[in-house]
Amino acid sequence: MMRIAKRSISNRLMLVIMATTLTALVVYAMVMLAYDLTTYRDSIIKDLTTQANIIAEVSTPALEFNDPVTGKENLDLLRTRPMILRAVLYTDDGAVFAEYSNDGEFAIATPQRPQTINQQIIDGNRIHVWQQIAKNGVPLGAVYIHARYELGARLAGYAIILCGVLIASLGLALLVATWLRGAVTKPIFAVTNVARQVMQSRDFSLRAQKFTEDEIGVLVDAFNDMLSEVERRARALEASNQSLEHEMGERQAAEDALRQADRRKDEFLATLAHELRNPLAPLINGLHILRAKDTNSAIAANAQSVMERQLKQMVRLVDDLLDVSRITTGKLTISKTRIDVQSIMRDAVEASRGFIENCGHQLNVTMPDELLYIDADPIRLAQVFSNLLNNAAKYTNRGGLINFTGQLLDDKVVVEVTDNGIGLAADMLDNIFHMFTQVDQTLERTHAGLGVGLALAKRLVELHGGQLVAHSGGPGLGSSFRVYLTCAAAPDKHADQSPGPIAQTRSLRRILLVDDNVDYVATMATLLSALGHDVRTAHEGSTAQHIARNFMPEFAFLDIGMPGLNGYDLARLLRQFPETRQCVLVAVTGWGQEKDRDLSRRAGFNHHLVKPVELAQILAILEQGTALVTDTDDGHRRTHHSH
Repeated sequence: MMRIAKRSISNRLMLVIMATTLTALVVYAMVMLAYDLTTYRDSIIKDLTTQANIIAEVSTPALEFNDPVTGKENLDLLRTRPMILRAVLYTDDGAVFAEYSNDGEFAIATPQRPQTINQQIIDGNRIHVWQQIAKNGVPLGAVYIHARYELGARLAGYAIILCGVLIASLGLALLVATWLRGAVTKPIFAVTNVARQVMQSRDFSLRAQKFTEDEIGVLVDAFNDMLSEVERRARALEASNQSLEHEMGERQAAEDALRQADRRKDEFLATLAHELRNPLAPLINGLHILRAKDTNSAIAANAQSVMERQLKQMVRLVDDLLDVSRITTGKLTISKTRIDVQSIMRDAVEASRGFIENCGHQLNVTMPDELLYIDADPIRLAQVFSNLLNNAAKYTNRGGLINFTGQLLDDKVVVEVTDNGIGLAADMLDNIFHMFTQVDQTLERTHAGLGVGLALAKRLVELHGGQLVAHSGGPGLGSSFRVYLTCAAAPDKHADQSPGPIAQTRSLRRILLVDDNVDYVATMATLLSALGHDVRTAHEGSTAQHIARNFMPEFAFLDIGMPGLNGYDLARLLRQFPETRQCVLVAVTGWGQEKDRDLSRRAGFNHHLVKPVELAQILAILEQGTALVTDTDDGHRRTHHSH
């Protein structure tokens, strides 16, 4: 390759110069005149045929896609050939597709397309060339070229050449040398121009045109290969940058979500601390009032009423926290039954009427005209309606109007709560159902809440297969919340009725209470003792096992998280002792997930109660005897009788 690169350009240049000089001497001889005229004719025909082939090649797409404008542009390229007077593109059916005419000539009539296409006709000092245009063997049309055939001018030129052959030969040699220099430098200029365009536009898809197969051709190939490699790397880099930008966008979105979640967490913790502290002051004040010696019965009764309300407020907050845990862990469940929606609406009104009246609002309730039945958990659905009523009361100024309506639309039962309160901004209509979202976040807000009521209501409605939607005209224009539920057929009137509540047992039990919360154990023991039961208490596991072996309780309620000997280990010990092997063991703990219940079962417990535990739950276990009564995460009791 290197040997060819060293020889080819100089050798070719020398051979061309020698051939040019020899041609000038041969032309000088008159004997070559006839040959030259014949060559001239053939060269003219070949040149025009080549032009026709080129026009046919570049015009094929224009004919194929019916683009006369491009066809006309292709014909206009013939302006560089003054000898061509006219050119015409025809379609396959003979119609004129595009035309070109030399501006320096008079108008020439467009000839009809002949039957025989590929032909050349010399008519005096004119020559006509016809060439067919086809693609893949399918004819698309034809191209026609009309040019001068300057035979007389050629003869006159040769007379001058014969008179000055030496000057003509030298001039011809000079012209050939000049042409050769242009042929050598043209590819280099092409590479230079492409390189400049790439630098300016950063378009690495450009390629230099290759004219020869010599060392310049090798240079062009190498340059194009370099552009291909640069283009490949540039595309790879661009793809990498796009991937990086996408990842950065996702990371930014995740960081924003984390920041928002962290902000909501901080707001929630601050709200929780505030709301849990609020009931403590009235409770402490109520205790001071009850302890005072000169407190009359009316003041004491009022203090007890205040303490009960504040205690219920704290229990409600704790219940909301438990519901939040059930939502986040996916443990929130419902127990459906066929029931009329009117009864659920009445339960919700009964639960919320006192709060609404205390806020000074007017409540209008519109029940459906006929009984509408749905498959629902009445307790949970009443909780949804009550939350919506309480929410309307919270965010409505005193003396507002709240409407609570139910109706049948198509096959849907629609229950709606509307108010004329503070309303919702458009961007809050979806966010209002997010966990821990507060509509009123000012310090002047008048009602408590953790911002979980609407999120819980939406989840409960979705568990019923329904939809909860919020509407508002904007701030200050009130709001409405609609619950859509599927209507069900009326239940069979002859169906078995559910059994009534179990009558309270008269049996007296031996009960062991073990918990490191001294106040809880003392108060619960007092209540059970007042009912006639024999109760023993302990505050840590080591003492409890000794008391149990001597007392031999029928029921043992054991706290799990105790210092020293925890509830699980204590239960295993009691199952080993003959005196307590048949005792009904009940785990009492603040942990209520399924894994915690599994731990209780493996430790030997019969039941698992989640704090806060009420007297009614303990009495239910005492009434069932050895029946396995297990509280589910959502507070519903399921009973499995032992054999």
